[in-house]
Amino acid sequence: MTVDVYLPLASVVLIYLTRMIELRTRRDTIAGPVRERLTLRLFVLAGTLMVAGSIVEFLLRHLKLNEWTFGGGWMCAVASVVVRRKAIAALGKFWSLHVEIREHHQFVQTGPFRWVRHPTYFSMILELVAAGLILNAWCALLVVALVFVPALILRLRLEEAALVEKFGERYRAYQRSTPALVPYKIPQAK
Repeated sequence: MTVDVYLPLASVVLIYLTRMIELRTRRDTIAGPVRERLTLRLFVLAGTLMVAGSIVEFLLRHLKLNEWTFGGGWMCAVASVVVRRKAIAALGKFWSLHVEIREHHQFVQTGPFRWVRHPTYFSMILELVAAGLILNAWCALLVVALVFVPALILRLRLEEAALVEKFGERYRAYQRSTPALVPYKIPQAK
């Protein structure tokens, strides 16, 4: 195997392993009632399928490193980590892998939550795109979207409903002023 093959493969595996380690990291959080567990499993499945599928596609199509997509993929991967870590820091003790609303839950609009309501899900999109770019695995990305997009829609509906239930009109105003996933507009000054 040459560096043109090894480097993209090793990159995607490294990004995936880093994410799996991060998922298992214990954090000082306040536990709350978990409303559902399926979407987290589907997100992990989508990530695993993306890595496996993109590697298979890369090898079967005899692809090699493309400097442009490789660089773009790493930019997406780094942005994903930065956005996710800033979102976790902004949520602090209220961060969770599940939809959990606590009794004394705080309404967070700082950090990346100024730009999008769900920065962690945006980071997941960036991570999947990163693997597709690094390995030029467009078919795998399209196939994974069939698992990821429905899971994301379900999670967004559940989470948005829980937040409206908890915060009422404050959250509805936030919905009207802040994009759900993609930061396409500049936040309003507070």
